[in-house]
Amino acid sequence: MRQAIRREVQQIQPLDALEHAHQNQTLAWIDSGAELCRIAKPATPPQHLVSYFAVVDAGHVLLVDHRNAQLWLPTGGHVEPGEHPRDTVVRELKEELGLTPLQPVAAPLMITCTTTVGLTAGHTDVSLWYVVHAGRSQPLSFDADEFTAVRWFRFGEVPFERSDPHMRRFVAKLER
Repeated sequence: MRQAIRREVQQIQPLDALEHAHQNQTLAWIDSGAELCRIAKPATPPQHLVSYFAVVDAGHVLLVDHRNAQLWLPTGGHVEPGEHPRDTVVRELKEELGLTPLQPVAAPLMITCTTTVGLTAGHTDVSLWYVVHAGRSQPLSFDADEFTAVRWFRFGEVPFERSDPHMRRFVAKLER
């Protein structure tokens, strides 16, 4: 599985120098033999792999108001030991939004390394950012224990000041 994750990271085309640095840092981390997946909540090990997935439709992105992070974020979750990050997307899509992808999950669009904020602040999420296409009219069944709200935003109306610090760069990459 480590090699499959390495391939996911390698195939990302960095947007800028920061993403290139995050990609190189992640490849070195993978190659170090360190544990890649969270094995105990909230942060063991203190750096672990996350699959973010942005649900998009015609210039809109679905974001969730995440209770712990206290930010508007794409949906996603921690990659379980032995799980491929794309399988994490499929699992979390069902758990968090009640959706099944209409097509196979493609390679990640972006990679970031971010120190978390909010109620479980201080650890590092190494996030693979995937894109899932779904219609804005599709009914959603969101996890109210994890999110206070779910909302579609036009790309230009994303609340960047209250979102993941890399969200603006991700939207720029989406718009390319």
